[in-house]
Amino acid sequence: MTTRIDRAQGRRLFGVDPAGYDVARPGHPERVYEILVERCGLGPGSTTLEVGAGTGQATRRLLELGATPLVAIEPNAELARFLAKRVGQAVEIVVAPLEDARLPESAFDLAAAASSFHWIDESIGLELVKRTLRPGGWIALWWTGFGDPSRPDPFRDATAELLDEMPRSPVGSHRDGRTPTERGSARWISALEAAGFADVSCDEIPWSKTFDAAGIRAIFSTFSPFLAIDEKRRNAVLDELERIARTDFADRVEKPILTSLYTARKLDRMEATR
Repeated sequence: MTTRIDRAQGRRLFGVDPAGYDVARPGHPERVYEILVERCGLGPGSTTLEVGAGTGQATRRLLELGATPLVAIEPNAELARFLAKRVGQAVEIVVAPLEDARLPESAFDLAAAASSFHWIDESIGLELVKRTLRPGGWIALWWTGFGDPSRPDPFRDATAELLDEMPRSPVGSHRDGRTPTERGSARWISALEAAGFADVSCDEIPWSKTFDAAGIRAIFSTFSPFLAIDEKRRNAVLDELERIARTDFADRVEKPILTSLYTARKLDRMEATR
């Protein structure tokens, strides 16, 4: 029976090798940030809250686009230390879960979370974020899933049996275990609407990236299902993934990737009183 990773456990997993995580993960497509600028008003002077900043892949791009001041919440102390080295004094880092963070009310123009909000109970987390946003401010949640169910993926097919018994993300997460799903998308749209946000939108951004065998091993080693299992089992599965990539795919795996971006707006004061 496939197990699910507990949210509390998940928050602790990613601090084992922050530098390896930062190098191995492919980041997020530029179209995400274009939408944040065009729709959500991101620009110079945008007061911004980032939830689950991790190693700062999204943080650095938000800063480049003018997000300032930027407050980053990161519950994992090792990741927070790595983040501080990468961004210096440009970001105020709060080392705490969102649920425990002391944040000002009605203070931010934008709240962003890159591949992180599934580690938070959405009903609690969305209400907390909404409280921090100024009237008319925007929330942007996005997930970059290592796969796209709508496109052929020979490497996924070749490794499905090997990965079938791996632990999966929390129940109700956007990824639903491994890749974005229609059910996961509908859940987040409904959750944002139920939290009282307006102008809820979902943008799906397909892209791809090519990995050699070492790159395949590196990126899989950063995924929570691999971090959650014992070292012997983890290395055995990683060895086999690397072997398949090298021998069956000639050391060149092109992976379809899908980034799903959810944006929504907090009602302004006039709308809220109607």
